Amino acid sequence: MAIVADQYDFIVGVDTHAASHTLALVAAGTGAISQQAQFPTSPAGLRRAVGWIQRHTQHASTLIVIDGAGSYGATFTEQLVAAGLTVAEAPEIPATTRRRRGKNDTVDAVAMAQAARSLEADHLCWPRHAGDRTALRVLAAAREQMNGERTRAVNALTALLRTVDLDGDARRVLTTTTTTTIATVAAWRTHSDGTTLVICRAEAIRLARRIRALDAELAANHAALQQAVTAQAPQLLALPGVGAVVAATVLLAWSHPGRIRSEAAFAALAGASPLPASSGNTTRYRLNRGGDRRLNRALYTIALVRMGHDPRTRDYVARRTSEGRTKREIMRSLKRYISRQLFRTLNSANPATSTT
Repeated sequence: MAIVADQYDFIVGVDTHAASHTLALVAAGTGAISQQAQFPTSPAGLRRAVGWIQRHTQHASTLIVIDGAGSYGATFTEQLVAAGLTVAEAPEIPATTRRRRGKNDTVDAVAMAQAARSLEADHLCWPRHAGDRTALRVLAAAREQMNGERTRAVNALTALLRTVDLDGDARRVLTTTTTTTIATVAAWRTHSDGTTLVICRAEAIRLARRIRALDAELAANHAALQQAVTAQAPQLLALPGVGAVVAATVLLAWSHPGRIRSEAAFAALAGASPLPASSGNTTRYRLNRGGDRRLNRALYTIALVRMGHDPRTRDYVARRTSEGRTKREIMRSLKRYISRQLFRTLNSANPATSTT
């Protein structure tokens, strides 16, 4: 299998930061440093950086490996792709290289480019596309933040109601219907005196009202996700167990045709590919605890829903259970099958551009 050094003439390493990006141009064949430069992240600075790469590489085959392609380098990545340049996410710099060379922006940019030379070309990680996917990314990030805030508010309200006797029935109601408790507390009236009980009741009211506000915001977020996914990949929503939130997670990880080379690579990205854990006469596999954990959680959600409601999946679980498989082993197999189905569904919906 060909490595990067065999397919490209130059490699550009880009170390990105908020105020500036540092670029290092190395020869792919030898790893020798050819040029180095630093540019501000202003629009003019990024245009100059793109021009610098084009000027020094001319028409030679060039690969750009960029650190932080989804954060500090997101805007620069979009400009490089728009200019027709080949961009990949920077590989991890080996610890031995860091210990030997130290660290600064220029050293890191050179190390990224040199580390990419020996990678197999098929193993390059291509950055996610922007465009319509940006809306999904923003909505998914906002939902995660709101879910976290809601969980913290519910925990705080629960602790308050259980440790302070604010209302005779509050503790009993809390253990039966949390939604009812939140609505009840949010409807309490506040008082102006500064006694301890009144202060605690006011905090409980604030927390309950914030939870209800977050519920409304999460509902609006879900509607927006549903609309965005329906416009971009309606075929995902037709699969059993796949809702708007899960579909958005899958679509963001897959991003575009060609980013992930095969369904096996997609399973590895999701942490759903079994890893060999054999020794001697023992042959076994274990769960993969790496990969994109959000995508792995999405696969788990799909599997859980199908195990409860999909007849085919329930028959499969029953058969594998009768064969002596544990629930964890069955879940691992289901996640692997689901990852294959998701990948093939997305690729078949984009046949014209399904290669890199």
